[in-house]
Amino acid sequence: MKRATGFSAGCAATKLAGTNEAVQGKAPRPAPALPDRPQPPLPKSRMRKILEYVWPAIGALAVVGSFYLLYHEFRGESVGTEVWANLKAIPVTHYVAAGVSTLVAYAALAWYDRIALLHLGVKHISWAFISICSFTTYALSHNIGASAFSGAVVRYRAYSSKGLSAGQVAVLVVLCSYTFAFGNVFLAGLLLTYDPALMQRLSGILPDLLTHPHTALAVGLTCLAAVALYIVGSLMHFRPINMRGLHIVYPRPGIMARQLFAAPAELLGAAGIIYFALPDAGNPGYLVVLGTFLLSFSAALVSHAPGGLGVFELIFIKAMPDVARLKVLAALLVWRLFYLIVPLFFALVVVALFERGQLFERGKLARTLRGEADTHAPK
Repeated sequence: MKRATGFSAGCAATKLAGTNEAVQGKAPRPAPALPDRPQPPLPKSRMRKILEYVWPAIGALAVVGSFYLLYHEFRGESVGTEVWANLKAIPVTHYVAAGVSTLVAYAALAWYDRIALLHLGVKHISWAFISICSFTTYALSHNIGASAFSGAVVRYRAYSSKGLSAGQVAVLVVLCSYTFAFGNVFLAGLLLTYDPALMQRLSGILPDLLTHPHTALAVGLTCLAAVALYIVGSLMHFRPINMRGLHIVYPRPGIMARQLFAAPAELLGAAGIIYFALPDAGNPGYLVVLGTFLLSFSAALVSHAPGGLGVFELIFIKAMPDVARLKVLAALLVWRLFYLIVPLFFALVVVALFERGQLFERGKLARTLRGEADTHAPK
């Protein structure tokens, strides 16, 4: 679930993004050209080395703390029996709708990759390959975490077989993170502006100042202003923004327009899984579920807990007093099954088949080269 971490980890790679304009026949933006030969990696700073151990430790503490609080939340209740009964009570049609929502979410994630490839000027890769690569990438990174590493590794293994360089894959990873962050900010702005009282669902978790409707409205309007600036910057071809080593290049209008639709679609689909798994009695409506999902999902990202385990459930249950807690827990289990566990199983199969194919191709190439060497060898 730690996709947003890729936003910060790969920001330096966006300096290569300006070279993609040349591919489109436009004047390149001021950015250094991609070197012909791979350069040695820069030495890691001491602080970065420390953070590599600190963030996993924080994630582990978040998981333990969340499970402790959940234990006290449900102490004295027959959790297993009641949750199983609630899962069986969900109509088949709702399970089907949750499955369709899952497909919508992962289709939008594939669109993220497609948009990034168009930004790079790469059009020879089929939608089928992009979809499989994107599905595998996110299914693994959602569960394993460390998206900046796991997502980049999977994408490089896949897209390098289609001729992309390491620099191009780095830009692709960063732009996908941009798109995801754009969707979060856009939807949060719309929801908090439309219904500022949503933040009051976190009363008792956050300070009253942060959950006050006036504060929520201010945050919502700020988010929408940031989105508007992004859109105007793309349309007017603003210069790149440089902030403490962060190099943000405004995409072309065609890329920005695609992001405007693709970015929210994944979150709308993921929230739909929970909405359809909740019972009709007490269901507060899709917009409230979507807002609660964004708040819980953001908290899970910040916690660095693998898959947001425990943190996501704790925040979501606390923010949904309208529905019985065990019914909410059952809906969240459906979300984890559809959005995380089942995709992980298929992703592992895809990785195994891909690596098997790569080994076969390498073996075939080696046999061909040996055959040519034997043919030209002196007798």
